[in-house]
Amino acid sequence: MNTVARLILDKQYVLAQVDPRIYGSFLEHMGRAIYGGIYESQHETADESGFRRDVLSLVQELNVPIIRYPGGNFVSGYNWEDGVGPVEQRKSRLDLAWRSTEINEIGTNEFARWAKLAGSEVMMTVNLGTRGIDAARNLVEYCNHPSGSYWSDLRIEHGVHDPHGFKVWCLGNEMDGPWQIGHKTAAEYGRLAVETAKAMKWVDPDIQLVAAGSSNSSMPTFADWEATVLDHTYEHVDFISLHSYYGNRDGDTANYLAQSLDMDGFINSVIATCDYVKAKKRSKKTMYLSFDEWNVWFHSNEADKKVAPWMVAPPLLEDVYTFEDALVVGTLLITLLRHADRVKIAALAQLVNVIAPIMTVTGGASWRQTIFYPFAHASLYGRGVVLNTPVISPKYDTNQFTDVPYLESVSVWNEAEGELTIFAVNRHLSDALTLECDLGNFDDYQFTEHIVLQHDDLKSFNTVEKPDTVTPSNGGGGNQDGRSLTIQLQPATWNVIRLRK
Repeated sequence: MNTVARLILDKQYVLAQVDPRIYGSFLEHMGRAIYGGIYESQHETADESGFRRDVLSLVQELNVPIIRYPGGNFVSGYNWEDGVGPVEQRKSRLDLAWRSTEINEIGTNEFARWAKLAGSEVMMTVNLGTRGIDAARNLVEYCNHPSGSYWSDLRIEHGVHDPHGFKVWCLGNEMDGPWQIGHKTAAEYGRLAVETAKAMKWVDPDIQLVAAGSSNSSMPTFADWEATVLDHTYEHVDFISLHSYYGNRDGDTANYLAQSLDMDGFINSVIATCDYVKAKKRSKKTMYLSFDEWNVWFHSNEADKKVAPWMVAPPLLEDVYTFEDALVVGTLLITLLRHADRVKIAALAQLVNVIAPIMTVTGGASWRQTIFYPFAHASLYGRGVVLNTPVISPKYDTNQFTDVPYLESVSVWNEAEGELTIFAVNRHLSDALTLECDLGNFDDYQFTEHIVLQHDDLKSFNTVEKPDTVTPSNGGGGNQDGRSLTIQLQPATWNVIRLRK
């Protein structure tokens, strides 16, 4: 059976410019993300700073514009001063968030050096769990003030003459969660966040601040949390954060592939809450969203319970991603892009080893997980403006969702480069979709490439021994006749359709 779906494209119907930071990621001091991930001084590929060149090359391949650091739950018990100054004088600390030992060989300056090599900005997070205003404003001074003050001169003394100039700062992490060190009510957090925000911006008026939203949409305080926090912080912050993870715990693939509808609803609810506070305050300011933790996370849950406490860089959250996980990640990327008018920053959590597109063996090789590919394709080809593109598709129902379109799609136009890219996931597990595209006033663009990620086994995955089990391939030709383009989308596939002027 072959079903038909349609797209209608028009240059006049632009939703929003894509902020490149929507393709951000996240590195936390947990598991083997830092030690054994980006940093391993004895590795055969290590540079003079101990950073793994093989990992750096894969990160550069993803073209990640911004990376959130150093947490995550970790940051709520972190004293940033432990990670600066001579490495040989730094002390190890117990990390209560992940019951690990933090050796502090990598800190603010080292990470800034690595991020520069990766071509990424740093999205810095301050500790509003065990600390507050003073530590946060001192960290801004240390990182961003040129010289002539105690903390800026200390940075210079530590060998970093020029300020880092970190632009985006998160005001704590998941402070609504009882698991968080220094967990707070919305009112408690809102008061602390606004006073911290004011002090940080007094040090550097050019920074942008992210208030901590709900840890996920299932939190009992969800929406009330956002409304209360924004009631305190609205005129002093630039973004509010969203976090969400997805998994196929019950083995229902059709329902799993529809999880982007949950993300879509979450985003719409937060937008509505932001706009309520805007109306309440009679403000002219629009609040933007930072979806700074999102991914698939469920494979490693049982294994993590068996990891002994207080290890250095224990194997935590090392999910091995399947082909069906890559399809879900593709739908989540499409959903983020379809909200590019309000979602300006996002962070795939995380980047290396910990629920990550890149995996390593400590002392050994590195490889790309299945989810690497849709993220790389979106980051490389999803620059420009998102088009407001009607999608006409047959639909199905699951036990959680109704009217799930078999076709999940978004179109991005890069006028400067003369490129038009259609990202599409066919959710149908057995039937191909004939995609009919009405190119409208894009009839001067020509079909050039169809990239497809597919595999006969939805549970297939890549390993260090077999790193190319799931890889993209050429999806075949498309039939174009002027303003009409027809492409076959095979069952359960991630597709990238590219046209050039």
